[in-house]
Order: sequence, then C-alpha cells, then structure tokens
Amino acid sequence: MDIQTFEIGTRVVGPGQPCLVIGEVAQAHDGSLGTAHAFIDAIAAAGADAVKFQTHIAAAESSAQEPFRVKFSRQDATRYDYWKRMEFTEEGWAGLAEHARQKGLIFLSSPFSEAAVDLLARLGMPAWKIPSGEVTNPLLFERIAAHGGPVLLSSGMSSLAETDRMASWVKEHDLPLGIFQCTSRYPVLPEALGLNMLDLFRRRYGVPVGLSDHSGTIHAGLAAVSLAANMLEVHVTLSRESFGPDVPASVTTAELRHLVEGVRFIEKALASPLDKDELAGQMGAMRQTFGKALIAARDLSAGAALRREDLSDRKPASAGVPVEELASVLGKHLKRNLPAGEFLTRADIED
Repeated sequence: MDIQTFEIGTRVVGPGQPCLVIGEVAQAHDGSLGTAHAFIDAIAAAGADAVKFQTHIAAAESSAQEPFRVKFSRQDATRYDYWKRMEFTEEGWAGLAEHARQKGLIFLSSPFSEAAVDLLARLGMPAWKIPSGEVTNPLLFERIAAHGGPVLLSSGMSSLAETDRMASWVKEHDLPLGIFQCTSRYPVLPEALGLNMLDLFRRRYGVPVGLSDHSGTIHAGLAAVSLAANMLEVHVTLSRESFGPDVPASVTTAELRHLVEGVRFIEKALASPLDKDELAGQMGAMRQTFGKALIAARDLSAGAALRREDLSDRKPASAGVPVEELASVLGKHLKRNLPAGEFLTRADIED
C-alpha cells in the first residue's frame, strides 16, 4: 500500500521513519508560564520529538454556559473562567516556542478558535493538531487551510463517517494529513483503546497514522508502535500528585523516558527481520557450550554393540558425540573399553 509521507519541520512522518513521539502538556501547566517551560525541559530530557500544548483564548472559544467536564477547580467559578486562567500572551507563546526549538523539540499547540489559529500561525506552527472536539468545525478548518501545513486529526469523538468527511476535506485542500486513533476518555481502559483502528485508518485513507493515548501507561504506546504507528501522543505530568483532571490519563516524565526507549527498541527490532537459519549458524560455539554429548551410562566393553540403555548425556556438547546424533551410533560397536561417565567420541566407534 502506498502511504503518503509529509514533513513537520525537519522531521519526515510516515513509513520507514522513526515514530514521532509527542509529549502533550495540555493544561497541566495550570496557567503557570514557568511550569509550561519546565515541561519543555522535562519532555526534551525524556527524549521525545515534540511538545504539544493547547492554545485557549476564552473570549474566542467559550461562553458562560460552557459546563465543566469534571468540576475539579475550586478557584474557577465557570469553565470560561478556567480557560481565561489558562491563557498566555502571544509573547508568552513565542517564548515557549523558542524554548522548545532550543531544546530540539518540535513545538505544537492545538488551536481551539480561529483567533488561536492566527496566533499560532504567526509563531510558524509547523503542523496543526486538531483536537477531538473540533474535527467537525468548518470554521476552524477554513482558517487552518488559509495558513496551510500538515493537519493531524484526532478521532476521539468521531464516527467513521465524520472522519471520512474531514479526511476528504483536508485532501481536497491539498494539505498533508495524519490521523490519530483516540478515545476521549480519561483514562481510557485497554478494551477501549481501539488499536485495530490503526490499520483500518492506514488502509482507508492511505496516510500516516498514530495513537493519541489517554491510558496513563506506557503499554498502549508500545503496542501501537509494534503495530507500525507513525505517531504517538501521550499526556505528560510532572508528578502523579500534580493538580488537574488529566493526571490519571498521563504518564510521568520518567515514564515518558521509558516509553521513548521502548519505542526506539521496538523500531530497531521491527527493522531487523530475523533469518533463523543464519542465526543458527552463528550459534555454533554457543551450541557446543550449552548442548550435551553422549557418555557411557555404565562400564562398556570393547566390541559391545551400543544400545539406548548404554548411553546418557552430559554437558558440554564439544566433549564428544552430540546427543542429537544418538540414532547414528546405536548398533555400532565400540573399539575400546568405555568406563561409565566417559564421553563417547567418534574415534571410539567402529566405522
């Protein structure tokens, strides 16, 4: 199958390329610009390829009627108040983007309004990650299309028909496309991960696919990479004791490091198909060490015809006739007396 590839900054995303690992901060910074910068340092140190935030501009996306998904905040009377507290200035966003680049990370942020798209475009956003709640929003897509660049769709709340429509829309605008399997539950249980969707999306759309994971573990990401995911996004927390509704669906920065190591391990394994015959040939010396050879089970006399009960086995294989050659010596006659426990060699057997 011909799968399209595309570039995000200097990274190529698609088959034959390393999985793009994205550390998702979302609102874990709780409105603190300093904490947001700390996340960049920690995600870079863990070895991820990209850091992703969410750009909220309360007046451009919300209203006083928006309910909390989870009423977790004691200091925010409404969800609008919470989004307001999550805002950074454009200067603040520019500083985060520059910090990420200095750390060798791709800087990404999901826009939740047309105003957020314009702000991020001014920062040179290299790709547009569309959150699950916005994938059916034509106003947002039109603004993104006007700026151009790869579009990464998250399918956490979408039916296949909705995903079909948005994928077609992106392709009609000649924009590179990647699709994430996602389930918008926090945390998501294993049976709801939908890992089967990775191959379905790959075949259905002919584009790179990924997993946007909310399991709060490294297991789902490792499984996705073993299924040839091209992208992996995981929520990150600095600590299990951190504040915020996404902590149960996040991995710690230490776990993120283990995840990245596991991803690269799996990639090397998948890129190196094994030839068992070639490997067996390379194991000759080890087989001699770990294998066994035939010995006399009791005192045997010269001229005796060897029977199964006359023989036993001991390590190492290099000391005599390998045990797997037992059938070839049965019925053969000994040239000499063979004391019990002594290894049988080919020189001991008559031709």
